[in-house]
Amino acid sequence: MRKRRVVILGATGSIGESARKVARDIPERMEIVGMSAHSNEEKLRAAGQEFPGARLAISSGPDGVDRLVELATMPEADLVLIAIVGTGGLRPALAAIEAGKDIAVASKEILVMAGEAVMGAAKRKGVKVLPVDSEHNAIFQCLDGRSQIGDGRSEMEDRVKEASRTPNSELRTSRSLSSDVRRLILTASGGPFRKWPVASLAGVTPDQALKHPTWNMGAKITIDSATLFNKGLEMIEARWLFDVEMARVEVIVHPQSIVHSMVEFIDSSVLAQLSTTDMCFPIQYAVTWPERVPNTLKSLDFAKLAKLEFEAPRLDDFPALNLARWAGETGGTLPAVLNAANEVAVAAFLRKHCGFTAIWQTVEQVMRQHRSIAGADLDAILAADAWARSRATELLF
Repeated sequence: MRKRRVVILGATGSIGESARKVARDIPERMEIVGMSAHSNEEKLRAAGQEFPGARLAISSGPDGVDRLVELATMPEADLVLIAIVGTGGLRPALAAIEAGKDIAVASKEILVMAGEAVMGAAKRKGVKVLPVDSEHNAIFQCLDGRSQIGDGRSEMEDRVKEASRTPNSELRTSRSLSSDVRRLILTASGGPFRKWPVASLAGVTPDQALKHPTWNMGAKITIDSATLFNKGLEMIEARWLFDVEMARVEVIVHPQSIVHSMVEFIDSSVLAQLSTTDMCFPIQYAVTWPERVPNTLKSLDFAKLAKLEFEAPRLDDFPALNLARWAGETGGTLPAVLNAANEVAVAAFLRKHCGFTAIWQTVEQVMRQHRSIAGADLDAILAADAWARSRATELLF
């Protein structure tokens, strides 16, 4: 039994709070050695009092990225949980990988923008990239749950023995590139407007969009859930995490948010991961993988669930999924452009500078005006990100 020494980048947000809860719940398996916040110094100090041995850093200001990199490369850390909304976690993630740290990714923008670079660096350094998004963690669990017939040992038992010495790329190959996987199915709550007529969407207000039906999240990700851009970004993230082409990544709407995602195999059998809506589940699994340990989290009461519903997403009315598939299939710098334009549009919507439907309209305009660069390096990706932000701002303000 090993204890993970964890740095949390974004410790005062909703993911960071859940991670601290996990650390309290399983102290024998998780020790927090570093934490950052963007600007909420008071909340970070309070967290520091709870975990007095942890180094603290505020990432706002001109040297903020350097402070994050310092935390991400701490010698005493072996896992860096990246829970920073937006693109701010990209450089710390790459720095952590270069320093030989495993990373747990809750900031999907990292893999959307630079999935090829991040996963390539992880392969080269022999470190693991562990998913914390509930959907990707669910797929991770479903793929880990397959058993090998013959010698009586499960794939998990073999992986426990190999985890300490097997490069992340080999782990991803064994569970993701196998020819027996037909498709990865990401579940989406559908957001608060899944039943709204399309004619009413233009009048959606920020207050209405911030009322997520099942999850308690930050403002940006909550708006992304309402537009379905959140799920679109997750499609691209899954493409890189599990080394599958976009054609094998699909989305189904599941309003109860109990089934967190599914894997369909070539024999049409489906494995699903279910739990109550609590981010502590995927965080703990990322920390303790490849083992499972008991905790105090709430179990499902199947008798009280009553029903689990599924329905197809309204692709014409909520075009974010189509835009994300286009970006993911094209690759290069186009996913970074999609992500950056969406961030600007969401911020404009929250400040009431544009309407709800203008979010995806702006993203599509910016994407159509961009010439994607294949095999782009980090500088080219960041340049595309900056261009998209500038162009989206011009369109919206």
